[in-house]
Amino acid sequence: MKRTIPHAGLRSSALAALLFAAAATPALAQVTIRITTGVNHPVPIAVVPFAESEQDPIDVAAVVAHDLAGCGRFTTLARDRMPGTPHHAAQVRFGAWKATGIDYLVVGRVVRRSRGRLAVDFNLLNALTRQSVARERFTGTPQALLNAAHRVSDAIFQAITGIRGAFDTHIAYVAQIGTGAHHEFQLVVADADGYNQHLILQSPLPIMSPVWSPNGKWLAYVSFEDHLSAVYVQRVRTGQRYRVSARPGENGAPAWAPNGQKLALTLSGNSYPQIYVLNLHTHHFTRITDAPAINTSAEWAPNGRSVYFTSDRDGSPQIYRVGITPGSIPVRITYTDGYNADPRISPNGKLLAMVTAIDGRFCIAVQNLKTGTFRVLTRGPLDSSPSFAPNGATIIYSKGLLGPKGGSILAMVSVDGLAGMTLKPTHGEVSSPTWGPFPRKDH
Repeated sequence: MKRTIPHAGLRSSALAALLFAAAATPALAQVTIRITTGVNHPVPIAVVPFAESEQDPIDVAAVVAHDLAGCGRFTTLARDRMPGTPHHAAQVRFGAWKATGIDYLVVGRVVRRSRGRLAVDFNLLNALTRQSVARERFTGTPQALLNAAHRVSDAIFQAITGIRGAFDTHIAYVAQIGTGAHHEFQLVVADADGYNQHLILQSPLPIMSPVWSPNGKWLAYVSFEDHLSAVYVQRVRTGQRYRVSARPGENGAPAWAPNGQKLALTLSGNSYPQIYVLNLHTHHFTRITDAPAINTSAEWAPNGRSVYFTSDRDGSPQIYRVGITPGSIPVRITYTDGYNADPRISPNGKLLAMVTAIDGRFCIAVQNLKTGTFRVLTRGPLDSSPSFAPNGATIIYSKGLLGPKGGSILAMVSVDGLAGMTLKPTHGEVSSPTWGPFPRKDH
């Protein structure tokens, strides 16, 4: 049966299987997506079912409609309200479609080509002007049909909003399944909407702070598999991995340099946690903070010459920036409220996302680094781990839940705070999300 929305899959690395063998294949938590907020005037659009064969494993139009509706900026027309199922612009009766109240409609088809390859054609039409706004063909194997559907969504999103779409990207996060002595931690990679999950690593002991390399090929993370914290880097496709830091004390909060050659880490030894830079080729550590305070959660500036980090050196957690040359003087960045931590920089370097405390609630906020303008995006009460989408338009974060069950889910919010959604697992809890880069041609 054809899937209208892709479900979870498994892809355990051989190395992970050897290190953390399980008696049975672990189940990954499915996600339920719920729109929590949307823009005041979402764009009405219809994604007409594509012409395709029963052999095609993905309902491309359903995936595209799901992507667009899920970002909070569009409202999609239900299929039972559509006045027809055209596959070409010449078949569209624009008067009938305009009467449904839509501004745009998408028509297309999936075509089988030689050597088992597929071509996905789409045409984005303005229902009011009757003009084609965007049209393109994506080709690939049947196994890549889901990616092609996300690429259609990206093209539509960019044509209408002027912002590059990020549907054909990936996120990583930590899932905790079970309770008590029967729980395990999973490092999971999924499509940007939380579906099509792949298991990267599992362990009965905590996995923390995953972060993507700039080329999207590696993840760095903290693992407690030896009952002590250690930082690993792991190639996503093959499972090949290396332990890069297991010093006495804390080894935590890895962050990749923009060139992918270094990691910023939090190391404590026998004293206060400090920020270090690790050269992954020479294995040399350079200490760049030395204040008698907690210094943690480094984030590289886009130019690679400085890092943002959290420190309580002035009495409360605030965000600072310091050059990576030893002896550089830190500069305080945040002054709003009594708690600002876990900095994350936008891809264009203009916004700094963070966790801020307001009346006892931990919320996600952004600060404009040029103007100093501070905007709170979420309501809390236990939000954490912000991470920007590669287009800078959306932030994914971990949303802690109150009440008897507690736990945490993933949530997303636009940087203007107008659109939001949650990705809730059917069982277990998920946390520590990180959004990967745009895919590269050689990836």
